Amino acid sequence: MSAQTHTPNAYLALILTFSLWGSLYVVSYFVLGKLPAFTISFIRFTLAWLMLSVLTPKEQTRLKKKDFPYILLLGAVGYFLAVGAQLLGTKIAGSAMTSLINSLNPVTMTLFGALLFHEKLTRKKLLGICLALVGVYCILGFNARTAGITGILLSLFAVVVWSFVSVISKRVTGKYHALYVTRLGTGIAALCYLPVSIVEITKGHGEALHILVTDIPCILALLYMGFLCTGLAYQLWNYSLTQLDASTCSSFYPIQPMISTFLGILCFHEVITRSFVIGSLLIIAGVLLSLSGQRKYC
Repeated sequence: MSAQTHTPNAYLALILTFSLWGSLYVVSYFVLGKLPAFTISFIRFTLAWLMLSVLTPKEQTRLKKKDFPYILLLGAVGYFLAVGAQLLGTKIAGSAMTSLINSLNPVTMTLFGALLFHEKLTRKKLLGICLALVGVYCILGFNARTAGITGILLSLFAVVVWSFVSVISKRVTGKYHALYVTRLGTGIAALCYLPVSIVEITKGHGEALHILVTDIPCILALLYMGFLCTGLAYQLWNYSLTQLDASTCSSFYPIQPMISTFLGILCFHEVITRSFVIGSLLIIAGVLLSLSGQRKYC
């Protein structure tokens, strides 16, 4: 990619994007204490879809029938299954742990890139993957009891599924405007979350509707999650991809767990152990190494 005149703005956009995504875990942890998980996701993706509908430029080329399965995969598997598992993982394991595990995304995307598109695995990438896996082992081995093994497994599942969807969906992201693809995906996700949300509310969470009307902090948190952490963050992310190559954008990923961990300690007094710090450093080092020379996946 050629040099761009707006590169400094793109760097600022990336910092804000990953800061928003890092804060998402903490805000989610707060809202999860009041509303059921899939109802939160339904509201979040509905708000994001509304925002992206306004921001998306008029598409000249309509979605081709052969490309719809990839959009369905993005919305139903990526935004619904993976994000839903991630939110449940946050509820059980805490915001710092979930965000840290999520920082493995660039590593797993590199693996899927090699498996699905025969992307060459360099020594740096292999070393990065090994370091990141050792870091996860450090965290799992010493913190599984306190964080909740179920939450950790859900978070790891979310990472693997999201990485697969992100890589395979590149078959269509190059054909259409990125915001157009994202809008379709968030719309499908909102539809998937709707029936599950209805079941949640009618089967034991009847107070959810009352909270959505009367609880001002909760309402503000949901608006923040939908418009800023999802809608605005996607806009900034796509802007950055137009100014910088994907590997450069991905190298900012470690900002996310740092922000989440800091806010988790500040807001919820989450305990950070020595093994957690060691694991964090190993994962960040592994991610940065695996991104060296990476060209297309983010």
